[in-house]
Amino acid sequence: MTPPKPSLEMLRALTDENVLRSLMDHPRLTRAEISARTGISKPTISDSVQRLARAGLVVDTGERTTGRGRAGSYYSLAPGLGAALVAAITPRGVVAEAVDALGHVHGQVRTALEADAGPRVAADALTTAARQLAGKIPGRLRLAVISAADPVDRETGRLVHLPDAPFLVGDLDPSAVLAGTVTGPVLVDNDVNWAARAEHRAGCARGVDDFVYLHLGEGLGCAVVNDGVVRRGHGGLAGEIAHLCTAGPDGRAMAFTEVFAVLGLRRPSSTAIDVPALTGLLAGRGEQAERVRSVLVRAIGGVLAAAVSLADPRMVVIGGEWGLCPGLIPAVDAYFSRTPRPVPLTAAVLSSPELTGARARAVEELQSLIVRMAAPAPEG
Repeated sequence: MTPPKPSLEMLRALTDENVLRSLMDHPRLTRAEISARTGISKPTISDSVQRLARAGLVVDTGERTTGRGRAGSYYSLAPGLGAALVAAITPRGVVAEAVDALGHVHGQVRTALEADAGPRVAADALTTAARQLAGKIPGRLRLAVISAADPVDRETGRLVHLPDAPFLVGDLDPSAVLAGTVTGPVLVDNDVNWAARAEHRAGCARGVDDFVYLHLGEGLGCAVVNDGVVRRGHGGLAGEIAHLCTAGPDGRAMAFTEVFAVLGLRRPSSTAIDVPALTGLLAGRGEQAERVRSVLVRAIGGVLAAAVSLADPRMVVIGGEWGLCPGLIPAVDAYFSRTPRPVPLTAAVLSSPELTGARARAVEELQSLIVRMAAPAPEG
């Protein structure tokens, strides 16, 4: 049976998408250049450019080609298509940016937060930053991608407080906070998942589709990447390793987070890890420093053994404020290599990986939204 021919509307939509995505990859192109890049005839491209111009999605830049022959007009995406909000929320502050469909950042707002400032202060900082950035762009903030230093409920995007885990930001609902400033969807995930996506896209895990990202900072986290996709779990809480059982200081099994309590390495009145104290010990010498280093190497090795058994990764990436302390990864590697199923360990390489990962996703989402804007509205 002969398959039905695609409709004229479908062919036009596909051509329009090719034109838009060409202009997303290259800031300005002539119709002839778009035709050469897409393999679509120049008359068909010309018709598409006219449709997109009438829809307000592309514009003639006013620039013309030079040289022999007929001058060609350069086209670009319309400047008023808006931008995406990208924000990273941590216990130390909020960093927010507006990014356009070409990946260009239009301003950045940094707001410092005091320790344990709470969700209301974080919400005010996020709202203020979004409003400031909205005033710096032509068009609207069409969507937002948020990184948060806490577990995130997959269904609602709210931050989740797990028992005996450091609720670093607090009970924050970014979608509700941004409802008056962002006109479209708000995508929220935790910082470790965004960091893993960034390392997979452009960091030490580039080209590796199965790996585990272990974050060792004020909080303890893990991202599981399988077939190139971060696996979030039913509720979005996959990789929350704080309560995973491992070996404690005396060899007794205990939750990973409890190891730091026994070592006296938690912040006062909190389950968050005292990173300055810990990094000081890891960098020091003497009996106490050696004991802490030995205990942590064994505890981390136990966590990795469990992660490898469950996720079967090709490699493990280690990041976080104290995860990258000099000498720690080689020591963990030496211990882990003696376990039944060792895999290579490597250090994360990107700075601000959670913001980098969220930014990349924001550009992808904004580009897809603009393509959908070109589609004709359904009849009826």
